[in-house]
Amino acid sequence: MSELGQRLKQARLEKRMSLDDLQEVTKIRTRYLEAIEEENYKVLPGSFYVRAFIKSYAEAVGLDPNEVLNMYQGTVPAAPPEPTVETIRTPRRSSARSTDRLSKWASTIMVVSFVLLIAAIVYYFVVVNNKGDSSGAINEPNRLTDTADPNATSVPSPAPGNGGGATATTTPTPTPTPSATPTPTPTPGGGALTLVNSSNSLDNYTAVGGKLDITVTAAGTQCWYRVDSFPNNSKKMEKQGTLKQGETETFSLTTTAQIRVGAANAAKITVNGQELNVGDASNPKNIKITLQPQP
Repeated sequence: MSELGQRLKQARLEKRMSLDDLQEVTKIRTRYLEAIEEENYKVLPGSFYVRAFIKSYAEAVGLDPNEVLNMYQGTVPAAPPEPTVETIRTPRRSSARSTDRLSKWASTIMVVSFVLLIAAIVYYFVVVNNKGDSSGAINEPNRLTDTADPNATSVPSPAPGNGGGATATTTPTPTPTPSATPTPTPTPGGGALTLVNSSNSLDNYTAVGGKLDITVTAAGTQCWYRVDSFPNNSKKMEKQGTLKQGETETFSLTTTAQIRVGAANAAKITVNGQELNVGDASNPKNIKITLQPQP
């Protein structure tokens, strides 16, 4: 493994991400990610995909993609020069001319087909996938409404013979003032959180109490997440997946917990009624909450 593969793998380990986690973020198969770390580029489908996969890998682990691509360019060996072969010039014949024309046409068709294929792949991943994730608002049809005051009550006109000349009037009913909504309080049994230390990708908290009530909400178009617990000092994955915009997952744990999200600016995390500040970066974020017993 050379410097490029070691640097990518080290950055991934510093993010505390496994190859499966990286696959969820980049949508690149694990065997291709392993091949990039080992610099076994023959496993990948082509040089175009090698550069694209290396760039996605670098962005996911927080490295500068341009610097990583320059490192890759320096590791690619130059193609050996082809030997010059002297040929005997012979008069061209009509069959040779036809063959040359067919070869030129075939080369042109192959180049055009390749360009169209690349354009179709880019269109599918950029336009079709994004269109499937976005949710459009559906406007309800306009309905005819009565222009009269809905709070007005009609007063019947007096009976004939009792001052029948008076006309009916409407008296508007006063609109009740809405009561103030009470401010939500933290869930009983869960203590307040204290930030111990923080880095670019990991925040450590402590909480005193009996349990942790965790809520993960997708604040962006979509958000990958994973929640782990630590019963008896052993790590256990509670659940992982991808939330679409507005979707929420809740967990109630009685042990230390760790929360991972693929992009900090695409997630909203609340623990014991307290919203955590995860930042506005697009990099992955890890939050570990150590649950301490009550004194």
